[in-house]
Amino acid sequence: MKYLALLLLTIITFQSWSQSDKVVMTINDENVTKDEFLQVYLKNNNDPKYDKESLNEYLELYKKFKLKVAEAESLGYDTIPSLVRELEGYKEQLARPYLVDSSKNKELVQEAYDRMKTEIRASHILIKLPSGASPADTLKAYSKIMDLKKKVDAGEAFEKVARTSSQDPSAKLNSGDLGYFTAFQMVYPFESAAYSTKDGEVSSPVRTKYGYHIIKVVDKRKARGTISTAHIMVAAPKDSEKDDLMNAEKKIKEIYEKLESGESFEKLARLYSDDQGTKNKGGRLPTFGTGTNQRMVPEFEDAAFSLESDDAYSEPFQTDYGFHIVKRISYEPLSSFDDMKSELQNKVNRGARGQQTQKSFIQKLKSANDFKDKGEKRLDWFYTNVDSSIFRGKWEAPELGKNKWMFAYHGKKYDMKSFLSYIEKNQRSRPTSIEDFVNEKYKIWQNELIIEDEKSRLEDKYPAYKALLQEYHDGVLLYEIMKDKVWDKAIKDTLGLQEFFKANKEQYMWPERVKAKVYSSDKKEMLEKALMLSKNDTMTMKNVLDAVNEKSQLNLKGEEGKLIQNKVSFLKGLELKKGINEIFEHEGKYYLVIVEAFLPKDHKTLSEARGAAIQSYQEYLEKEWLEELRKKHKITVNEDVLYSLGE
Repeated sequence: MKYLALLLLTIITFQSWSQSDKVVMTINDENVTKDEFLQVYLKNNNDPKYDKESLNEYLELYKKFKLKVAEAESLGYDTIPSLVRELEGYKEQLARPYLVDSSKNKELVQEAYDRMKTEIRASHILIKLPSGASPADTLKAYSKIMDLKKKVDAGEAFEKVARTSSQDPSAKLNSGDLGYFTAFQMVYPFESAAYSTKDGEVSSPVRTKYGYHIIKVVDKRKARGTISTAHIMVAAPKDSEKDDLMNAEKKIKEIYEKLESGESFEKLARLYSDDQGTKNKGGRLPTFGTGTNQRMVPEFEDAAFSLESDDAYSEPFQTDYGFHIVKRISYEPLSSFDDMKSELQNKVNRGARGQQTQKSFIQKLKSANDFKDKGEKRLDWFYTNVDSSIFRGKWEAPELGKNKWMFAYHGKKYDMKSFLSYIEKNQRSRPTSIEDFVNEKYKIWQNELIIEDEKSRLEDKYPAYKALLQEYHDGVLLYEIMKDKVWDKAIKDTLGLQEFFKANKEQYMWPERVKAKVYSSDKKEMLEKALMLSKNDTMTMKNVLDAVNEKSQLNLKGEEGKLIQNKVSFLKGLELKKGINEIFEHEGKYYLVIVEAFLPKDHKTLSEARGAAIQSYQEYLEKEWLEELRKKHKITVNEDVLYSLGE
């Protein structure tokens, strides 16, 4: 979220929930109490001091912040539709942790970590079934999967049944084998079934959003952890011609010999790897392993995890994609629960597990808030009056007649008319029975209303939530008004920037510089060739580089430009002369410097100083703007209360 960095660097305001009537500061008609100011002060100071100088210094920063937010509110920034939507989005996100069963949530986080300690290799057989399937189709799919389970239980090979009968298209190639996985890498019902099935056994049918599965657990092993690797690949699918496979294998072995003779893995990857997505990054691959969403084919993972140290590399090996050499860059075992808790919490909240915690939470809300349900008596009218046109979005609600309440919650009754309006607005669904459709919509409608009721009470129930909402509110307004009044204005106001630069040009000076050509190489003889060629005045840098790099682009590198000598590590302390200087060595690399001119101190042009000039102009605009705000918005400080902050 784009405002978080700003919030960390900016003075943050909290909406006060204190009953204290001691006011530190008033801006316009808004009071900042002692308790509120103290919380802000402590949040933004790791080592708080309560002497007058420290408090005054912080107060000045806080006043600037409050002035900007007050100005944004006075200009109606909090009513801009895009910002209103954005704030509603943040509000929705911030509310989520308060709308789950915390004890159930804690249980699921621990369960996920315990599962991540073990990786499971499993195969499956799938009979597809859409999530909104009719009872008849559901029964048909269940019967099919049970028939296949009976075959397996009778002794027929699971792999054979998967190849011939599974509706997972990949099963014809992999016999249903899914490789190793851990928590969060499969849909939750599938994961739970796999972890509750013993090694070598086949599960009962399990329903997921894809259909019905039976799962055979092939192996269980201790979690391997995560690994970062690079690889060199010579592409050769296993169904390639025999000669192509032989040539690919010969090529990977030649690359391996170069590695063994000391050549750089990264260089060889760039030169020879057929993996176009990684070769220019030295073969670097995304991190994979326990807890990541990245998976590799088993042969690759086995080769990578068998490497015992960073920078170690494997012998050539083959996968379905070709031949590889893999290098280990770094390895991390499974982290501790405490280290992973926050990450696991986020994953639990986002996925199917989060739906469980909310379902449990709703049940607790019902118990605590006098929930009464009359829906069972009222739904018959809907079974009779809703027809199949609703699945096409064409249903028109008839006259209701007598409007009765369907459920009561927290002292409020929700009636048939409201539910009728809800289903009329939420037509279209997978065709199913009318009764199932109405029942499902009734549950969803009821749950949504209960959650909305709870959301409306969060600010009163949880002061920390209320404070966090205020942080985001103020942060969004601050960002937008700063963008309009300072940051973007400094960039777009080209005339103002030019005038500011002209008035402050002495601040933007070049120090003494050297205009030079610099050649570098790890081989001194390459620089000696460059030196000889450079003695010919007609030779440009491109000519020199082309000549020396004829056989390898790695022989020589060249750069030219204006350099500040004491800011270039390999030039510090050297006594350079005009023309060709002697070749020298610095940190294992050789350099040749050809000085064209020594440049005196000089003024920078606006284009040369643009970044620094814009930053200074922004600071100038902000200072001027704050002076205007001080005149527009009235601030009163009660120093007695301020200086009693540490008491």
